Amino acid sequence: MTDIYKQAVIELIYKMADDQLIIGHRNSEWTGLGPILEEDIAFSSMAQDKIGQSQALYQLLHELGEADPDTLGFMRNANQFHCCHLVQLPIGEYSFSLMRHFLFDHAEALRFEMLSKSSYEPLAKLARKYKGEIKYHTFHADTWVKQLGKANEESHSKMQQALNDCFNMALGIFENGPFENILIDEQIFEGEDALKNSWLENISNVLSASTLEIPTNVEAIYGGRKGNHTEFLQPLLDEMTEVYKIDPSAEW
Repeated sequence: MTDIYKQAVIELIYKMADDQLIIGHRNSEWTGLGPILEEDIAFSSMAQDKIGQSQALYQLLHELGEADPDTLGFMRNANQFHCCHLVQLPIGEYSFSLMRHFLFDHAEALRFEMLSKSSYEPLAKLARKYKGEIKYHTFHADTWVKQLGKANEESHSKMQQALNDCFNMALGIFENGPFENILIDEQIFEGEDALKNSWLENISNVLSASTLEIPTNVEAIYGGRKGNHTEFLQPLLDEMTEVYKIDPSAEW
């Protein structure tokens, strides 16, 4: 493995792992607060999945010479994270969290499908392991987006507003990294632009069936992949690492 190949893989895995960790913690905030019991359980379950996926990705990074998963997950400051802005925001109303879940998980489902054929076999193996799990997340999101998009005027309005609020940040998922050409040339990953195009096709079909419209003339919000984050990330990190930082050497 050449140095540039290794750097490209590390950069790709960091942004995936950080996205999964942060949205996992955000989803977990619905525990005990879901609008119905079924959704309380669903978001809690998806949160566990996301955090488990992030741990597996951090383990790949550790095998590539980075710190151990606990250190990566709990001992970095906000400017050391590579997550997009979309995953950082508080849960807001259910319509916002549902739309974020829909937009993010469709991107992740396609990303893991692409990576299942990656030239970096450890990542391809992990993608094949988890892509089925993420498929169920998209099924959940599609079901509720369609149901609420068409239910009545109020639910349609809330879902359309959530889409309007989320969409520019969702485009930030596909921010190109410094090794984009290497990822593509070395067949590690097909690239963020290819992923975005597939994502737009996928979500357009579901949103059309939901009577929801993708906002036009929207500029993507970038910066998260480069360590430039919203004001919400550091307080979330402080909260989720509070117990670990009391005694990082403790064994549970």
